[in-house]
Amino acid sequence: MQRLDSQEKHRVTVTLNGREVEGSARPNMLLSDFLRAELGATGTHVGCEHGVCGACTVRVDGRAVRACLYLAVQAGGRRIDTIEGLSETDGSFGILQQAFHESFALQCGFCTPGFLTTLDHYLEVNPDPTEAELRDALSGNMCRCTGYSEIITAAMLAAKRLRDRSQSNPQKK
Repeated sequence: MQRLDSQEKHRVTVTLNGREVEGSARPNMLLSDFLRAELGATGTHVGCEHGVCGACTVRVDGRAVRACLYLAVQAGGRRIDTIEGLSETDGSFGILQQAFHESFALQCGFCTPGFLTTLDHYLEVNPDPTEAELRDALSGNMCRCTGYSEIITAAMLAAKRLRDRSQSNPQKK
């Protein structure tokens, strides 16, 4: 394992939402701070800074992780997907975002990126979840504005649309 100087900034290259980008970080810089301050990916929010609320959830090499508990230097060479990467290539809402919009599953929107990136990962591993499974999968994400019913409704709608899209076009996830 490479030993890093704690006072020195190091170059960190990641593939962010499909595009290779580079920034610099001290060894103790959190991935959430790196994404926001160095790479301008401000869609990732930081709530509790203890990994409890889930607002900072991003995907690292396809797995949902808490960006407030992950060091930026650990992310070097990895693929990072954030809320910004959930949009369609033309910039319109992706399926998850559209389902949240249609189902009134957000209010202030602060926690929404974490819910969406958590669901993006979860629906990939479980494309046909029950409501109980979704509630369990989202139990690590907290929303203080709205009830969870709308969020579950949106997740069920998104799951159905993703399954439909997968059946009609197996190349898309």
